[in-house]
Amino acid sequence: LPSHAIRGQGPAHSKMFSVQLSLGEQTWESEGSSIKKAQQAVANKALTESALPKLVQKPAKSNVNNNPGSITPTVELNGLAMKRGEPAIYRPLDPKPFPNYRANYNFRGMYNQRYHCPMPKIFYVQLTVGNNEFWGEGKTRQAARHNAAMKALQALQNEPIPEKSHQNGESGKEMDDDKDANKSVISLVFEIALKRNMPVSFEVIKESGPPHMKSFVTRVSVGEFSAEGEGNSKKLSKKRAATTVLQELRKLPPLPMVEKPKLFFKKRPKTIVKAGPEYGQGMNPISRLAQIQQAKKEKEPDYVLLSERGMPRRREFVMQVKVGSEVATGTGPNKKIAKKNAAEAMLLQLGYKASTSLQDQLEKTGENKGWSGPKAGFPEPPSNSSLL
Repeated sequence: LPSHAIRGQGPAHSKMFSVQLSLGEQTWESEGSSIKKAQQAVANKALTESALPKLVQKPAKSNVNNNPGSITPTVELNGLAMKRGEPAIYRPLDPKPFPNYRANYNFRGMYNQRYHCPMPKIFYVQLTVGNNEFWGEGKTRQAARHNAAMKALQALQNEPIPEKSHQNGESGKEMDDDKDANKSVISLVFEIALKRNMPVSFEVIKESGPPHMKSFVTRVSVGEFSAEGEGNSKKLSKKRAATTVLQELRKLPPLPMVEKPKLFFKKRPKTIVKAGPEYGQGMNPISRLAQIQQAKKEKEPDYVLLSERGMPRRREFVMQVKVGSEVATGTGPNKKIAKKNAAEAMLLQLGYKASTSLQDQLEKTGENKGWSGPKAGFPEPPSNSSLL
């Protein structure tokens, strides 16, 4: 062990202390304004100049673990279960007291009664991974889960991963399976049910276990088919129920292909409707005229600004539109309204009914908002300008 020798010099208000440190055959000496500072200084000298072998630091406890990288058995099992496509489900069982403590109750009975020490319990957990079942036990519920996970890892680590593609049975469905690989099981159930006009419903019928380790049972009904799924969350139980029903739905005979001819019948009425004089009422006249020309498979309307006249704040624009051999003009306080009026004039010229519903909508919105007064005043300047 090291030994210290302390010596003080100088006046009381500014004393200097010298400390001598002996460690084995070596001796060091250092000074400081206090005993503590002198001790620290001499200790630093000893650490750097000591000839004794230095201590090797022990590895931290957190690194010393049975699992590589300090991964718990439950986490490792979850990774393996995901690869296998078989979720790990834990079910808590009733905890039971230690059998050893019952035998020694006479020896420790008074101690437990006096200090109110409860008798230790063993927690049991049932673990299901696909068709395999395991049981775990421990002093805490988490320890029981780890114990069950360790047993499952030992049993399933060397087993081959089950192939899902062979479960369907039919080789003709391989292309469908590739398409469905990116879709969830629940969306596939809804897709099949929609094609076959079958009602779908998911319902949680059972909920058990403590709040932090709950177990849910969900029932799915698709037409005449129904199945149940269990999991440690509602989402997982719903997914498992859907996978069971999906196996039954895939066994149904394929539907007859009658969808393609319908597409041709849908396209023909559009061209017939667009030829009618009432087509596009309520639309913007510019887009209405463009759509009619597209339906006729003719050139788009050609707009040209003819003139711009009037005072800076009371300008009037004249726009001309050409559709084939037909020509029409429209005026307005800006280019947009002039173009709109020109398109409306062309529509009337071609025999289509006026787009009056736009004006009706403006009047309705004005009445609903209670601003009919100010809105009625806005159209007046253009009408006055047109009179000028």
